[in-house]
Amino acid sequence: MRIQDSVSHHSQESGVAPEIVTLGMGCFWSPEALFGHMPGVIRTRVGYGGGTTSDPTYRNMGDHTEMVEVVYDPGVISFSDMLNAFWDNHNPFNINDYKGRQYLSLLLYRGDGQLKAIHQVLARRGEQGKGRPDTEIAPLTAWYPAEDRHQKYYLKRHPDAIEQLSRLYPTHEELVSSTLAARLNGLAKGYTSLERIQKEIHTWPLAEEERSLQLETAKRIKW
Repeated sequence: MRIQDSVSHHSQESGVAPEIVTLGMGCFWSPEALFGHMPGVIRTRVGYGGGTTSDPTYRNMGDHTEMVEVVYDPGVISFSDMLNAFWDNHNPFNINDYKGRQYLSLLLYRGDGQLKAIHQVLARRGEQGKGRPDTEIAPLTAWYPAEDRHQKYYLKRHPDAIEQLSRLYPTHEELVSSTLAARLNGLAKGYTSLERIQKEIHTWPLAEEERSLQLETAKRIKW
């Protein structure tokens, strides 16, 4: 069993302790880009969770589900906002049982606080006539990061982006764990714009030199 809750390599705006949510909504590439583009999200990773198989891999996932782990600043984006984005951007009916448990609408909660908030959001959505989604809700017991090639999948389809980012982040772990890579992965998928990313970088609590490097890097990339 491996649970990794590290929240290093982040840009935090509000000073509030970061929180984590783990979500399954089909193939994990697009959800990582979706949540990665959102202001307040610190870091994203894709991986496997919800099952009992030890050390799953993409080719041998066992009873795990493809999931995205999102570290976020609750002072900027709330847990309720994350849940509404989750349910507004997939239809459990379309993915459940398509590939067994590999593609599953799955929400793994951390603690009673998250579980209570989940029920509150579901109740509000019910009052809005949205119905109860066929999402499996369970406590987080295991989380395994996916192989390197699956992290920031859309960003990695642009070699110049990776080359430019590698000048800021010398290791693969530093690169894919960075807030900038999360935003640019969202940009690569078409969820955001370079203008929005640059505007947001000005709000991050960075030293001026680091801010300039991130802005210059984002601007220099040839898409």
